[in-house]
Amino acid sequence: MTPRIEKLNEKKLIGMRLRMSLSNNRTGELWKSFIPRKREIQNNLTGDVISMQVYSPTHFANFDPATEFEKWATVEVSDFEIIPKEMETFPLTGGMYAVFDYTGLSSDPGIFRYIFGTWLPKSDYKLDDRPHFEILGAKYKNNDPASEEEIWIPIRPKSE
Repeated sequence: MTPRIEKLNEKKLIGMRLRMSLSNNRTGELWKSFIPRKREIQNNLTGDVISMQVYSPTHFANFDPATEFEKWATVEVSDFEIIPKEMETFPLTGGMYAVFDYTGLSSDPGIFRYIFGTWLPKSDYKLDDRPHFEILGAKYKNNDPASEEEIWIPIRPKSE
């Protein structure tokens, strides 16, 4: 699987977040609290939702499934004028990303083993310290092997 390389402009996101780890995965809890309230966000730019992870700079260098990170359930918005109660803003910094078009179960870690264990080490890129995210569009179906999503991994040239 070969990704496309994209230069992302800054995005404005509104959503909710929880701290979690891979060994204490609270993704279901996060989305169960966000999805019923998503319609309260009035200035969405698309119908897509964005699942975003914010890791510490050393998260992957010292990988441990118990290390916590922030997970966000968000939508992209035109501005931060109206923010529903108990939701937060996140300005997603632009930059270079490797974008993988993935079909399959979101619970299957195989795609991430491929990205970090095979593709990235053989590529001309290294991880950049910016959020990772998935765009869950119209073809995304939770727990369905035919589900489609885009996986965005922040990268920069190895020569930097």
